[in-house]
Amino acid sequence: MRSILLLSLLLACATSVCAQPYTGPIIDVHLHVGAAAPGAPNPATGQPTSANTDEERERLTFEQLQKHNVVLGLVSGPEAAMASMRKRGGERIWAGAFLDDGRTPLPPPETLRAAFAAGDLKVMGEIAAQYHGLDPSDAWFESYLALAEEFDIPVGIHTGLGPPGAAYGCCPKFSVALGNPMQLEPLLKRHPKLRVWLMHAGWPYLQETKAILYMYPQVHADVAVIDWIIPRAEFHQYLQSLLTAGFGDRLMFGSDQMVWPEAIGQAIEGVDSAPFLDAKQKRAIFHDNAARFLKLAPVR
Repeated sequence: MRSILLLSLLLACATSVCAQPYTGPIIDVHLHVGAAAPGAPNPATGQPTSANTDEERERLTFEQLQKHNVVLGLVSGPEAAMASMRKRGGERIWAGAFLDDGRTPLPPPETLRAAFAAGDLKVMGEIAAQYHGLDPSDAWFESYLALAEEFDIPVGIHTGLGPPGAAYGCCPKFSVALGNPMQLEPLLKRHPKLRVWLMHAGWPYLQETKAILYMYPQVHADVAVIDWIIPRAEFHQYLQSLLTAGFGDRLMFGSDQMVWPEAIGQAIEGVDSAPFLDAKQKRAIFHDNAARFLKLAPVR
């Protein structure tokens, strides 16, 4: 009986049931800041947000970052909110130029040039052109891409889908087709030195995401929002498909924390619970891939 029990435990551990939770450093390449939304239900749990004021949203976000050993967070949102986060977090927070879901316009290129030169902004993203019915490969975005390439600024572009019903509410110009990562191929051809990452890893455009990652080795992808909002089995299947295709060194963790600070922990658990990930793969997704993409020294 003891031998049978021991064999069962060994088999269970071989299938990652006994895998230890990840406790190493984390880089969250996809965070949002801005006004709180009191009582807003968490899309995954249905429970109201734990942050009912702007101060609570910021404080609780930092508590989550500290709790989960998030050593760097890339934030985007209104300028004042990003400045407040940077003041509180110092070098743990990088601010990004932001084109949101229909309310906040992208600042003019000359404004961004000054911000990049001063170090006030260190990334360009989230660029949610899809919500505006805009193709990021079209002429309107070209001067921004040239600026990012000139300053070697990473560019995070929204891909995939948005909130169900977005086209009937916040964003009447929203287009599902514009979330296809294949839309980015013309800009990638024009800017071969540009560091681009696909936000939301192109979900549900799996084959198109694989094609872009395969053909353009400088492109990375974050798994933000899909690691906690969509059904867990669907996320794990999508993640495993990208790993099987050979892109384990190009996937980065993101939470897409919006008005639910607790979503940071939910997103981490979404990746950490994947039974097919070993410790090295988790470390790559949670930290090392982003550190390399952002040109940071890895944390030991």
